[in-house]
Amino acid sequence: MLKKQISVVDSLMRYARLLGYGDVHLKVDQKTGLKAIIAVHNLKRGPAIGGCRLATYETMDKAIEDALRLGYMMSYKAAINNLPHGGAKAVIIKPSVIDDKEAFFEKFGDFVHELGGSYLTAVDSGTSPAEMDIIARRTPYVTCTTTSGIDSDPSPVTALGVRRAIQAAVKFKMGRDSVEGIHVAIQGIGHVGYALAQELHALGAKLTVTDVNLKSLQRCVDEFNANVCAPEEIYHVEADVFAPCAMGKVLNLKTINQLKVAIVAGSANNQLSHSHYGSLLQDRGILYAPDFLINAGGLIHVAVIYDNGDMKRSLEQINRIYDTVYDVFERAAHENCATNKIAEGIAKDRLK
Repeated sequence: MLKKQISVVDSLMRYARLLGYGDVHLKVDQKTGLKAIIAVHNLKRGPAIGGCRLATYETMDKAIEDALRLGYMMSYKAAINNLPHGGAKAVIIKPSVIDDKEAFFEKFGDFVHELGGSYLTAVDSGTSPAEMDIIARRTPYVTCTTTSGIDSDPSPVTALGVRRAIQAAVKFKMGRDSVEGIHVAIQGIGHVGYALAQELHALGAKLTVTDVNLKSLQRCVDEFNANVCAPEEIYHVEADVFAPCAMGKVLNLKTINQLKVAIVAGSANNQLSHSHYGSLLQDRGILYAPDFLINAGGLIHVAVIYDNGDMKRSLEQINRIYDTVYDVFERAAHENCATNKIAEGIAKDRLK
C-alpha cells in the first residue's frame, strides 16, 4: 500500500513538472473539515487568478490532478488574451456535510491570505458570490463578491467571446462579414450554449442544437426556431460551424472524420482529445478556433473588474478575441501549422 501511495505522489509530481508548475499548496483543517488545494501555475505575468471549485472527488489525488490541469489552462487563457495575470485554480473537496459554512469558507480565506497575494480567488463550479463574501472577511485577494459588480453567471460574457470568434472564423474562412444565414450546430445548450444560441439567432444565424435536456432543447425551438438532433447525430449535421459547448475531449479521430463543417468554434474546455488532433482538423480543411483562447470571456471579465475596471472596459477586451483569433488563423495559414499549436506557442512565449 505504501509503495502504491508513493507511486501516486510521484505521478502527480511528474504531471506538475510536465505542466511547468509553479507551486501547489494543500490545506487540511480538522475543525472545519476543509480539504483544499491551490495550484498556482505561473506568476510571470502577475498574480495568478482562477476560480475556487467546490466539488466531490473520489480521492485527494483526483482533486489535485484536477487543480493542476485547470490551473495550467488558466495560465494559457490569461497569456493568450494578454491579461496581467498568471493562472491558478483552487479546488475544495466537498464534504458530505458542512457543519458551519461560514467557518469553512473563512478558513479557506485564511488559506488564500497565507499565499500573500500570489493567488486571487473567484467564483467557479459549486461556489457563488455568497461564498466569496465570506472569504473576503479574511483576505482582500478575492473577487466576484456581491459588491464587486460581477454577475455570478459568467455565461453571457463567455458566449460573447465565442460568438466573436465565430464571426472571425466566418470572415477568415468564408470571406463573410456577417453570420446572417450561417448554419451553426451547437452541442450542449446549457448556460453558455444557450447564451451563444441567443446571440447567434439575434444576428440571423440558423441553428441546429442537441442536448440531453429536453426542456433546454424545446426552449431553443420555441425562442430561436432551432432544429433539433440526437446527441450522436450532431457530428453528422451539414453546417458551416460546429460549436462544442458541453463536455471536453469530443474531437477525436472518429468524430473529426464525421464532421461536415468548415469551422469548429465552441465554449467547451479541452475539446481536442489530444493536441495532435488539431493537425487532423487542419488536414481536413476545418478551421479550428482554440478553445482556451475563445472561451476566456469570464476570466477576462473577472480580471478587469478586479483591476477596478467596469463593464465597458470588460466588453471592449472580450471583443478583442476577434482580433486575437484572426491573427492566430493568419499565422497558422502562413506557417502551415495547426491553429492550436500557434495559440499554444504564443501563450508559452508570454509565460517564459
